Amino acid sequence: MTFVDVTEPQNGFDQSHAMGADAATTLSATLKALADPLRLRMLSAISTDSRGETCVCDLAELSDVSQPTVSHHLKVLKDTGILESERRGTWVWYKVAPTRRNAVTALLDTFAPAAIAEQPGSDAGRAEILQALDERVTRLANELGDELPELNRDLVISIVRESYASLVRSSKVTQHLIPLTERFARQRLTDLHRDREAAAPQVLFVCVANAGRSQLAAALVNKLSGGTVVARSAGSTPASTVHPHVRSLVDEISGDTAAEPFPKPLTDDAVRAADVVITMGCGDVCPIIPGVHYEDWAVGDPALASPEGVAAIKDEIEARVTALLNTLTPDTESIPS
Repeated sequence: MTFVDVTEPQNGFDQSHAMGADAATTLSATLKALADPLRLRMLSAISTDSRGETCVCDLAELSDVSQPTVSHHLKVLKDTGILESERRGTWVWYKVAPTRRNAVTALLDTFAPAAIAEQPGSDAGRAEILQALDERVTRLANELGDELPELNRDLVISIVRESYASLVRSSKVTQHLIPLTERFARQRLTDLHRDREAAAPQVLFVCVANAGRSQLAAALVNKLSGGTVVARSAGSTPASTVHPHVRSLVDEISGDTAAEPFPKPLTDDAVRAADVVITMGCGDVCPIIPGVHYEDWAVGDPALASPEGVAAIKDEIEARVTALLNTLTPDTESIPS
């Protein structure tokens, strides 16, 4: 007869992988505070208010409830640390706490659309989410138009909306969609108005998915050049996310985990702004622009490689980047190989 020691974890279960008890208690309190339809609507209204804050008097319009009930729901959200408030005269104004802004963005832009989309008969819910995102894109476009008065406002708005549509359609990005749209639109606006004579040399790396080689090469150029050369990357058919092995390497190279790399679709303005376009597996997909130098680097795909293979690919790209930088910045001290 075989006896099983029930004190030992079975099937390889490791309790250390589970969330800690204290963290679970804190998170559950926050989730409990959010588990009310009116509170979620209030949070959505506050986070998308173009003023950056919302008066309690405006939130009363979301539902046929009394003002004390509205204040009660807001107090629950404030007690969890999600909201901050400030009294001005008769009314209290609410805004998302800066330390919770990323969490609220992830909830409203990522978790909410995914959760609604997975529910049967959720077409109406998806339509509401898409409408909310569209309103946020419109607000972002207007904010950038105000911030960049030297640019044609209609052009700024058009670039923002095109960038949003490209990320949704081509890259199928689902996380932090609005912040990524802003980053992509700012990059495109910079490229459109680049003064080639006065600006630092610019290199565009292109591969099919923009999830591996091109991301790694761009990060290495920006790091090794110390800002004397600007690098961009794009994909002819962008993936949904950067490959995990490459993402960790890019974070290590750039030293900035906050600005997470993301796949971007190839645009004509990115090619026109570049002094050098380097393809890394996309062949002749890139448009041919007069005055732009083209190269093709036959480099292995990190997505198909072992961890050792990824390291070897990184070393090969770094050697090629070093040689490229020494040709682009001949008047400066050579980049060490």
